[in-house]
Amino acid sequence: MNTKRVLLIVGGGVAAYKALELVRRLRKAGVAVRPVLTAAGARFVTPLSLAALAEDAVRTDLFSLEDEAGMGHIQLSRAADLVLVAPATADLMARAAHGLADDLATTALLATDKPVMMAPAMNVRMWRHPATQRNLATLAADGVAFVGPDEGAMACGEFGPGRMAEPEAIFRAVMQALEGPRARPLAGRRILVTAGPTAEPIDPVRVLTNRSSGKQGYAIAAALADLGAQVTLVSGPTALDVPPGVVRASVETAREMEAACQAALPVDAAICVAAVSDWRPDAVFRVKLKKGHAGPPAVTLVENPDILAGLSAAGPNRPKLVVGFAAETNDLEDNARAKLARKGCDWIVANDVAADAAGETVMGGDQNEVMVIDAQGVERWPRAGKAEVARRLAARIATALAAGVGA
Repeated sequence: MNTKRVLLIVGGGVAAYKALELVRRLRKAGVAVRPVLTAAGARFVTPLSLAALAEDAVRTDLFSLEDEAGMGHIQLSRAADLVLVAPATADLMARAAHGLADDLATTALLATDKPVMMAPAMNVRMWRHPATQRNLATLAADGVAFVGPDEGAMACGEFGPGRMAEPEAIFRAVMQALEGPRARPLAGRRILVTAGPTAEPIDPVRVLTNRSSGKQGYAIAAALADLGAQVTLVSGPTALDVPPGVVRASVETAREMEAACQAALPVDAAICVAAVSDWRPDAVFRVKLKKGHAGPPAVTLVENPDILAGLSAAGPNRPKLVVGFAAETNDLEDNARAKLARKGCDWIVANDVAADAAGETVMGGDQNEVMVIDAQGVERWPRAGKAEVARRLAARIATALAAGVGA
């Protein structure tokens, strides 16, 4: 068996601790890891820790008499199947973008003829700075792949984009890159996914919404990206991180979701997982409603646009494959078949969201049990984690698109 090899460059940032878990995952998967630790990186993790997990010596010095006697930086950069920089600090990205080679890490990056992947990690203001964004664009144009950054709380106490992607996400991206095109059957495909709830305002404080967590939709977006698709995730309000390699458009209302979906067209497939509010208040009160002696206010509801039916309608921008979701509490198959006919989509993925005997529900949970209905009939899938349901659906989508059919 041909062992895959990764040259891991660990930059200087608090997120360097995640590199240790990443090395552990790669070694467990049988991938050889050769670490390069920058001087700044060594302030956060030790060479001994990296060496123990990688089961290989850690390189730190461009001017090592032992390593450089055989032009070690050239051998390092060419012997790997992939060069991974994690964390990729603002400084490392800037020096790589400008072709500097003043230490072992940047020299190896300049000397390599292998694919390069970076996992950025920095303060939100550093990430958003025009210089960093210019460097990002330069590196991307040079063919560098990126994983993350995520959005969230940072060690500096601030919140926003710039947090290094989690080791599991980086591991998946590395394995996909090492496995090559056959592991990415959706490469070159553009896919739209909707996820989460919508929230329709009643007044500046109150909204009409539902219990959708967005977990299934986000899992599907991640699974499609894992297969190489270029995924646009149109998401209602959730507390979930954007999956690696996925572009998220954040919305609140059904009308905003419809506009974002139309803006994402044309796509090869549209997967409508979002729990879209069927109705919205006809008028939004300008000030917060107060309790009063007159009783509750009258709220008149009007119908929201039907996003799934709109995407399924015939026209030049109709996706080759349109998949809808049906969340039902009774008569699951009958209601799902009726929705398939009514909406004009190619498949319906139906799930029962009624609480079970223990009070557990699909909405907000980590498990799901679905049936997939199309023109050929129905497939009943066993109960599984939402990530596993997503992987199975993504594989089915890839097969359908490869066959050139929607049903």
